[in-house]
Amino acid sequence: MSELRELYQTVILDHNKNPRNSGTLEKPSHSADGNNPLCGDVIHVTLRVEDDVVKDLRFEGVGCAISTASASLMTQAVKERSVSEALELFDDFHKLVTTDAPANETELGKLVVFAGVREFPVRVKCATLAWHTLKNALKGSDDVARTE
Repeated sequence: MSELRELYQTVILDHNKNPRNSGTLEKPSHSADGNNPLCGDVIHVTLRVEDDVVKDLRFEGVGCAISTASASLMTQAVKERSVSEALELFDDFHKLVTTDAPANETELGKLVVFAGVREFPVRVKCATLAWHTLKNALKGSDDVARTE
């Protein structure tokens, strides 16, 4: 296994075992639910947006290692960004895990650890569930985010 691939696995395993920003916010300004019935991932995302900036966000739910790690890294990447920047990051992340197009690694930071999931379409759904749920929350959608 290459050293880079091993590093990526280490980051994913760390965020799965020790997820950052897990739990729920009291009195969130935005929230949404997500469900990936193919593998049983379920997520609830809560956010506090002030002056068009994501000031805080949390997630809770049940999911596989990729789903949990993606949600954890997402919360770190989105915090303190404007709503439009968070939505752009969604687009960049989605492009990273679904296409071979070059990713904006500077903008994505640690999220590049998920680049390899594009080789496994079922895992793409795991990696993107939190992101689709975040997008619904930011857009005020009452729909449950699904990745099926």
